Amino acid sequence: MAPAATAAAPRLLRAAMLLLLLVAAGRRAAGAPVVNELRCQCLQTLQGIHLKNIQSVKVTTPGPHCDQTEVIASLKTGQEVCLNPTAPMVKKIIDKMLNKASAN
Repeated sequence: MAPAATAAAPRLLRAAMLLLLLVAAGRRAAGAPVVNELRCQCLQTLQGIHLKNIQSVKVTTPGPHCDQTEVIASLKTGQEVCLNPTAPMVKKIIDKMLNKASAN
């Protein structure tokens, strides 16, 4: 019985070490910062919306998560809509919002 116990000991030790490594790796990943989105947020865009309906505008520049500029408007109703950053009306909205913010 001793030879069988001796042969099983290395397997048990390896399994215990593997389990310990997995637990340690899981704890490190749990404390790592989480990125909200790893892809573009705007799948469809509007060409424009009336300025009086917009509460705020967020412009996201291209980066590793998305290769295009995204314009997300928060409406007074609580909805968020994506606007086409190349549309002339959207450019005017961004200019007006920026001028409004710099005036305050």
